[in-house]
Amino acid sequence: MIRALQLRVNLFEERQPDGLLKKAAYNLDIKTSEISGIKILRKSIDARKRNIIFNYKVEVYINEPMPETSEYHFDYKDVSNSKPIHIIGFGPAGMYAALRCIELGFKPIVLERGKNVKDRRRDLKAINQDHFVNEDSNYCFGEGGAGTYSDGKLYTRSLKRGDVRRVFENLVYHGATDQILVDAHPHIGTNKLPKVVTNIRETILKYGGEVHFESRVSDFTLKDNKIVALQLLDGKELNVEKVILATGHSARDIFYLLNDKKVKLEAKSFAMGVRVEHPQEIIDGIQYHCSGEPRDELLPAASYSLVEQINHRGVYSFCMCPGGFIVPAATANGEVVVNGMSPSKRNNKFANSGIVTEINADKDLYKYEHFGALKALEYQKDLERLAFTSGGRKQSAPAQKLTDFVEGKTSNSLNETSYQPGLNSAPLHSLLPKIIGGSLRKGFKAFGQKMKGYYTEEANIIGVESRTSSPVSIPRTETLEHPEIANLFPCGEGGGYAGGIISAAMDGERCAEAACQ
Repeated sequence: MIRALQLRVNLFEERQPDGLLKKAAYNLDIKTSEISGIKILRKSIDARKRNIIFNYKVEVYINEPMPETSEYHFDYKDVSNSKPIHIIGFGPAGMYAALRCIELGFKPIVLERGKNVKDRRRDLKAINQDHFVNEDSNYCFGEGGAGTYSDGKLYTRSLKRGDVRRVFENLVYHGATDQILVDAHPHIGTNKLPKVVTNIRETILKYGGEVHFESRVSDFTLKDNKIVALQLLDGKELNVEKVILATGHSARDIFYLLNDKKVKLEAKSFAMGVRVEHPQEIIDGIQYHCSGEPRDELLPAASYSLVEQINHRGVYSFCMCPGGFIVPAATANGEVVVNGMSPSKRNNKFANSGIVTEINADKDLYKYEHFGALKALEYQKDLERLAFTSGGRKQSAPAQKLTDFVEGKTSNSLNETSYQPGLNSAPLHSLLPKIIGGSLRKGFKAFGQKMKGYYTEEANIIGVESRTSSPVSIPRTETLEHPEIANLFPCGEGGGYAGGIISAAMDGERCAEAACQ
């Protein structure tokens, strides 16, 4: 017999080796010896009150063995001599598109402008220590895309776009911990995701697919409303039949290329702002009601999610990283962009989060209308150039104490930070466009009311958080093809169809299924 249960477990019960077993037996009014296994389906923490509770959704196996097999079988085939499908980009969308092609009997040929995960590390070190950005290999470009070295958070709200569980199971199949199948807000961690990404590549190669690094697409040839050839930056030309475009939200050269060739694009609304960084102990104290004391060892570094409407415009937290680091996410020299990441243990002493506000492409960018579909992209670029200049014309970032920013004062000193290239005190309250700075200042005040202790001079704000999503949308039809180019499948975050690792992966699978028709 299998019984489904919702169990609420306190810290004392969670600490006991057989606490969950006893709780399940008590709720079912049976002996613990009758339970042969408990399968945890979901686990979350309820810390709204001082008595913190772990919520479990479980299946209890009574007098019968608990199966150990995965719910999914991945039927990878030898596609060495199969029809090819070219995939541009090897982030989550490109990786999952390639895996799905193999399952469907097609040969994926992946073209990635950046380097493999191992070689990427040297270029990330150069950004942090030498303030030099390799425009093809950085925190955004390279094997695994932006998620590989910027956190690996797996939470998604896109539950209707595809099979979320299947995507998670495939990550576990390739080496991720099975804890991601359970946690309400799953996370692999920047230190562990590169191995998973490497394993995915090895699967693609094992079954006959191809992955080509440092292969940047610079042009393409159109004939009869189809792409017939791709040109690479090194001069090579590849004949193609179908193309999945999964280049991510920061591949501006692709947007410019499509625009120059008069391929239909659309400006897309998105969000921009700053990163805010607190000592993790402050966030723990607020969320776990333990101010002045360390959090219980059973509790993970606390996170938060905040949203406020300011003058009919959303201001909200984005990509919150408990126990994490702030990293330089620029894709070109002459710009400063910040992002957040966390290692798997989330054991750094800082918590950071993007705090961003909505930018409406139709209403807010009237000064950029002459850029057409690229107006939001140009607005984004201007803010990143401003951050570069005010940060000291290096990868050091402009920063201000949170309270000084809200009160409109220059910070004479800054708090300690996790941002390796360093901070430069700058009056962000006056430098940021009013539409952003004004909304954020009111938003931070409101957040301080919601979370007592959040509004503090011990926090820094660091600019700019500008790559929340693509500022350009590449339209597609119901068949997932571009309306003007019949064999081009815009995919993932770069096309405007995803907002993170999991939604991008699901969209990659969908585009592969469409391309394999």
